[in-house]
Amino acid sequence: MRNICIFIGSRANYSSIKSVMRAVAAHPDLHLQLIVGASALLDRFGSVVDLIEADGFTPAARVTMIVEGETPATMAKSTGLGLLELPTIFEMLKPDVAVSVGDRFETMATAIAAAYMNIPVAHTMGGEISGTIDESIRHAVTKLAHIHFPANAAAAERIIRMGEPADTVHAVGCPRIDLVAEIASGSAGIPHAEWLTREGVGAHIDPSTPFLLVNQHPVTTEYGHGKEQIWETLMALEELHMPTIMLWPNVDAGSEDIATGMRTFREKREPKYIRFYKNFPIDTYVRLMLSCACVVGNSSAPIREGAFLGVPAVNIGTRQKGRDRGPNVIDAGYSRQEIVEGIRRQLAHGRYPSDPLYGDGHAGGRIADLLATVPLGVQKRLTFAPSTV
Repeated sequence: MRNICIFIGSRANYSSIKSVMRAVAAHPDLHLQLIVGASALLDRFGSVVDLIEADGFTPAARVTMIVEGETPATMAKSTGLGLLELPTIFEMLKPDVAVSVGDRFETMATAIAAAYMNIPVAHTMGGEISGTIDESIRHAVTKLAHIHFPANAAAAERIIRMGEPADTVHAVGCPRIDLVAEIASGSAGIPHAEWLTREGVGAHIDPSTPFLLVNQHPVTTEYGHGKEQIWETLMALEELHMPTIMLWPNVDAGSEDIATGMRTFREKREPKYIRFYKNFPIDTYVRLMLSCACVVGNSSAPIREGAFLGVPAVNIGTRQKGRDRGPNVIDAGYSRQEIVEGIRRQLAHGRYPSDPLYGDGHAGGRIADLLATVPLGVQKRLTFAPSTV
């Protein structure tokens, strides 16, 4: 039996790997080892660990590794703390494979620690293009990884062009789409109306009426501009004056700038049409996406899950620059005018056809089966195109 160790460091991490965790836990030849750390342990980011445990998973270890302050320096230091703590946990758990999820800074710590300790690294969602430091982290983890699970054929091709052997690259789909497909197939409108009212702060929002779903994170390579960027978004929302459900930003550098802008707006403008939330259970978030009139911000969710659901989306700024996208996404700059125009265009358009750009809803099972059967080794076999020099 192979020990499969998965690190969860954020709310995005969890939704991106939950279906794999379930498939690994159910597989007769695999044993799930779960490490939870970083912002997934912090109350101000929604205590994701509580959701994980409520879903029936028991962490084998926890890693406190966030240096608060949300600056580029604290992100680097948090990565370093993870790199200090994870080797001890890996020595204790003795995993056969360490799974590194996506492109966040805690993902880098997982991949480096495992690679140095001769633990094969499996990487999900590699080979994708996007803006900011995330793309550099994603490609760096690809070069540390031994097994690759990209979401689509285009991402798989990029990984192979980066020198990874084709027999180690498996285009399986995005595990996040598994949850989306499952929830959407059984969806009967907005769930947990009582929960939506009990949680969060701000105006009462009736999710049975047209509303906007907004989630805007800091752009690490544009550190110092977060407050002005979120202010433009908030002023666009004020102009539209639609009922709005809005999430607080993630833990990346510049998070406090975004949060300060949101708090200032709330105190000075006293919006009677926005309710703010720390976090959503994945089923609630997917049903909100299914029900909303338009998703707004710079999260990857409207691009990935949104394509599958056909949700009209307005992507703001550069954080997702270059990411493969379906027709459901309109790009806008940071100005309130562009954001308002984009939202109005999407409201006039309405829903889009479903696009399986990032998967068909069966990635988790495919990944678990591959983790049980692929040859394991830590000797990298890189390939290179013939020199043109």
